[in-house]
Amino acid sequence: MAVLFGLLTALSNALAVTMQHIASTSESKHSSWWRLILYLLRHPLWLLGWVAMLGSLVFQALALHFGPLSVVQPLLVTELIMALALRRIWLRQTIEFASWVAAAVTGAGLIAFLVATSPTESAYTPDARGWIVASALSLGAVAVLVAMAQRGSPSRRAGLFGAATAISWAIEATFIKATTDTISAYGVGGVFEHWPVYALVVGGAIGLFCEQSALHVGPLAVSQPFIVIVDPIVSVMLGVWLYHERLQVGAANLAVGFIGFTVMCVGIVAMTRTAPPTLSADVRRI
Repeated sequence: MAVLFGLLTALSNALAVTMQHIASTSESKHSSWWRLILYLLRHPLWLLGWVAMLGSLVFQALALHFGPLSVVQPLLVTELIMALALRRIWLRQTIEFASWVAAAVTGAGLIAFLVATSPTESAYTPDARGWIVASALSLGAVAVLVAMAQRGSPSRRAGLFGAATAISWAIEATFIKATTDTISAYGVGGVFEHWPVYALVVGGAIGLFCEQSALHVGPLAVSQPFIVIVDPIVSVMLGVWLYHERLQVGAANLAVGFIGFTVMCVGIVAMTRTAPPTLSADVRRI
């Protein structure tokens, strides 16, 4: 169930990005930002993009409820592969053969990592001290990266904001998991009497700020690999630390897992560099 809902999360994310990009670029005559906003609010595809984003949140919550962070968060890497397929099938973009090879390499590396490490959950519930320390360290790292990203070349700034985004989404995943656990224990009404849902809102706002900043200040080919690669690394660390998730730690498992993750990272970088730089379609049908 965790794998299924994790893949549905990735698909929903890919659909949301594609639909909202098509909507926002379907007309170029709007001379001001507020006219563009009014136009988008009436555009059904842009609104459907928000539905897809909501679906992504629900699917991720379900995935994290049924499985460990160390499985669910790495699976979100498949969003890039699904987005590439959407570019070809929906937007009719010409995708280079090298991009498909990179996508296959990414998928193979991901599978090797998950099979070799075989992450499993435990019955452990994080205590208050664990939450405070993990949240403080994560948000502190985000603050440092954001401060460092205020100056430098566009590529440097995009990379730093991308890393901050990844850490934000990783700690946000723990808040999502905590919120689903709270709902299971106290019901939907009782969730508002406990802290995870409020941490979820704050963490989401920080993540959105960092992500939009990363997309704005520099090239996507720089920010996207940082976001996609750093997120699972930090998520696995948080899963092992906070939830006492277990990985297979034999020498062979660690070696294959490390090689698989490295291969996945190489595939991600290659895919982002060989994919079309924009979502502009060769032949667009809406």
